[in-house]
Amino acid sequence: MTKENQRMPKWVPRATALFLAGVALLGAIVWVLIRIRSLIIVILVSLFLSFAIEPAVNWLARRGWRRGVATLAMFALILLAVAGFLFAMGSVLADQITKLTNEAPGYISQIERWLEDQFGIVLETDSLIAEFSSGGSAARLASNVAGDLVSIGTALMSLVFQTLTVLLFTFYLVADGPKLRRFLCSALPPSKQTLMLKGWEIAIDKTGAYIYSRTLLGLAAFFVHWVVFALLEVPSPVPLALWVGIMSQFVPVAGTYLAGLLPILIALLHQPVSALWVLIAITVYQQIENYLFAPRITAQTMNIHPAVAFGTVIVGASLLGVVGTLLAVPVAATVQAFVSTYIRRHELIDSDLLDDVESDDPVDGEDPEEEAI
Repeated sequence: MTKENQRMPKWVPRATALFLAGVALLGAIVWVLIRIRSLIIVILVSLFLSFAIEPAVNWLARRGWRRGVATLAMFALILLAVAGFLFAMGSVLADQITKLTNEAPGYISQIERWLEDQFGIVLETDSLIAEFSSGGSAARLASNVAGDLVSIGTALMSLVFQTLTVLLFTFYLVADGPKLRRFLCSALPPSKQTLMLKGWEIAIDKTGAYIYSRTLLGLAAFFVHWVVFALLEVPSPVPLALWVGIMSQFVPVAGTYLAGLLPILIALLHQPVSALWVLIAITVYQQIENYLFAPRITAQTMNIHPAVAFGTVIVGASLLGVVGTLLAVPVAATVQAFVSTYIRRHELIDSDLLDDVESDDPVDGEDPEEEAI
């Protein structure tokens, strides 16, 4: 082997240097992304809020409102709604905790007598009752918590105002939306401008559709549960129905269980039999909503497969926590709509796997091959 063959090829040092430089650049990008993760979350939340608010702002702008004033009006409306909800729920929880503290000794005595009468079990509950009596540690703790719950709405509202960065980003994204889009499009060729504006339009439409469909379903849940709770004489039927409507629609996956848990607990404190009827009513309504209301509303506003929605919620929660959970469904719908816009569709082949078969036997006078796919 000659010396020339033993020499390192000239491209190896260059390739090694480029590889090391690429690794260093990738590491720097990852480091920067980790450092600005909170800013990325703020921008994503602001984009979502801007997409949700912009249709209403555009509607007001077409009627002569200035975009800045219209945006501020929407902010004020949303903040008032949040403040009212938090105040109502804080008052309900404070009342129920106070009631539980006052009636806990009676509950404990009833349980003690029932166990002794039915099973002959004798429990010493004097010390436990003393904790809930006047001056007891449990009574003091519950009294403090109940007193603080009323002010939770104010505390959370101050937290909202502390998120000034999100509000500022959202305000400028909505109020100066056309100006921002003109600035971005000026740096792109016409074909790329069309693509960017199409994606922006789809994001606004799908986010607005998500908010619209969730609001309709939430209103339906609110009115139905309001009537049910009032008939069952559950305390504070209006705030509890509002809780069910908001939590079941705007909190993915766990929202349904959180929505039903609070009314059941409050009904249990009021009258145990009522808690059973509340559980039955919530369960029945969820089935009616899932199979009757939701498919019809979402088919007109936001068509996304339930399995895809569930998967995106899990991915969003893994990446961004609570924020990712809330943003997952509208983001998935936007991506699905954007991709479907530019994907060519083909005629489907004949296959049993593509048929939605309800029964093995065809209906009289109906040819199953004529069914639309």
